[in-house]
Amino acid sequence: MNISIISVGKLKEKYLKQGIAEYTKRLGAYAKIDLIEVADEKAPENLSEADMVLVKQKEGERILAKIAPDTHVITLEIKGKQLTSEQLAKEIDQLATYGKSKIAFIIGGSLGLSEEVMARSNYALSFSKMTLPHQLMRLVLLEQVYRAFRINRGEPYHK
Repeated sequence: MNISIISVGKLKEKYLKQGIAEYTKRLGAYAKIDLIEVADEKAPENLSEADMVLVKQKEGERILAKIAPDTHVITLEIKGKQLTSEQLAKEIDQLATYGKSKIAFIIGGSLGLSEEVMARSNYALSFSKMTLPHQLMRLVLLEQVYRAFRINRGEPYHK
């Protein structure tokens, strides 16, 4: 299985880079992992609603350019469906069973995702109703995908 994690912005925090590197290494035994960063759009603090939409559209264009037509897209959205780790494992297993060998998880920037990216999504996933830093979500997502593969293989880890 080929899993891409497409995220907006450059990761700077050393502790997050270390955690991401660890889970990427662990996941290598189960899937090919591709971490793709697209540039975030520079914007002032006080944006109008129209400016926010424009920023999300520009970031969205960069995201969509990285998605192959045959890729199953899972967007991380606050309004998405919340799953247990076991349910996420089942979703990933079902995708593999039905021949979806390319999966892209999409993590938006600080303003979220554009309408165009959400329209391309096959599944909207939420990790929480709380707002979490998009940089931290990379690490959390990788850990949960790793956990899903361990669950699907009946390997110890998910307790």
